Amino acid sequence: MAEPSRDIDRSIRKLALPSLATLLAEPLLIAVDTTMVGRLGTHPLAGLSLASTVLTTLVGICIFLSYATTAATARFVGAGEPGKGLRQGIDGMWLGLGLGVVLGGVLAAFAPTILGWFGPEPAVLDQAVMYARASAIGLPGMLLVLAANGTLRGFADTRTPLIAATAGALVNIPLNATLIYVAQLGVAGAGLGTAIAQTLMAAYLATVVNRLAREHAVSLKPSGAGVLKSLTDAVPLIIRTLSLRGAILLQISAATSLGTLALAANQIVMTMWNFAAYGLDALATAAQILVGQGLGSRNRERVRLVLRRNLVYGLRVGVALGVVAAGLAFVVPRIMTIDDDVAWLATQAMWVTAAALPIAAVAYMLDGVLIGAGDTKKLAGYMIVALVAFAPVALFFIGPGAGWGTSGMILLWVGYAVLFMAVRGGTMLWRVRQDAWMGLDGPQ
Repeated sequence: MAEPSRDIDRSIRKLALPSLATLLAEPLLIAVDTTMVGRLGTHPLAGLSLASTVLTTLVGICIFLSYATTAATARFVGAGEPGKGLRQGIDGMWLGLGLGVVLGGVLAAFAPTILGWFGPEPAVLDQAVMYARASAIGLPGMLLVLAANGTLRGFADTRTPLIAATAGALVNIPLNATLIYVAQLGVAGAGLGTAIAQTLMAAYLATVVNRLAREHAVSLKPSGAGVLKSLTDAVPLIIRTLSLRGAILLQISAATSLGTLALAANQIVMTMWNFAAYGLDALATAAQILVGQGLGSRNRERVRLVLRRNLVYGLRVGVALGVVAAGLAFVVPRIMTIDDDVAWLATQAMWVTAAALPIAAVAYMLDGVLIGAGDTKKLAGYMIVALVAFAPVALFFIGPGAGWGTSGMILLWVGYAVLFMAVRGGTMLWRVRQDAWMGLDGPQ
């Protein structure tokens, strides 16, 4: 047993470390925006908080483009049929491009209405609309990146997405600085810079997939049936993601109701939470690939071992991240804002998130395992249960608890980081006690 465990551990590290850097690209782009816009004042920072949450919600709803293609491609690779996996991935990329054009157009056209639903102050709404409209240009590229990354990961290629993410993040920093300060576009410059960086990343990844398609003699043309299948198969993942994003939107709505001070602090806390969450998601990505390949070869014992080792790694990383986050709580908020009250509130909320990270680690690991197994219908149901558990907390602060101010902000994060994550992890732990989630008892 020791040798297989070491083999699994090496595979996890090999896949997770590049995935970590890749997954950190998105929160890094937002962190760059947050730090630069934070120097412009509280209203621009609050506007960025609101608009970036809506933008990441749109992108997050489409995360199935990455997750579904990773799992499906990995299973075909494990079964010795890489061409079929690549076909699904390419159809997913066409789907992502089309969805990006539609969603980008909707966001650009209706940004004032969509953002106005959250009830921000007029000055905050103006800043949020500028960021959202500038960012909308990059949505086709953002969604194409998701699908391309999923395709390549299915082939256990985490290096190429890493290169794309690193290059995009490095380009984004001077680009944003130029557009925000030199061109004096303010918060709109931050959105435009991120959009350009994402589009460049998409172009590079599409070129790599093109080379892979030639190698396996797979056409780059979209298959109408394949694109439709990609969408229909992803319905449970869409429901799962809508539930997750619903929780995030409730969280941001509650923070908005608690006032501009809380909303600005919330942007800092959410930015740091995303860094930790994407770090945990790197291990979940490794689980998706290894579980998918193991099930493709119908190796029950290996899949069970992948589950155990990912949980061990996840808990270790969750504790380590919690310790780091607790220490950074004194430093990061004062880098991201010039408002002392915002910084102190963010520091207190970060202590809550630091304590919750080991709980979140279990939820993220099991999320990756079940996605890799294609057990998405159950996963969707569990996420709905978690949303129902968290919703009363957020609704209280949106309504009668709106006057709670800073103390409300702390309790809001207890609800999201502790309660929501505990319900997510607990329901999935119940599911993996037996082997039904593997789906190996049906016909081969």
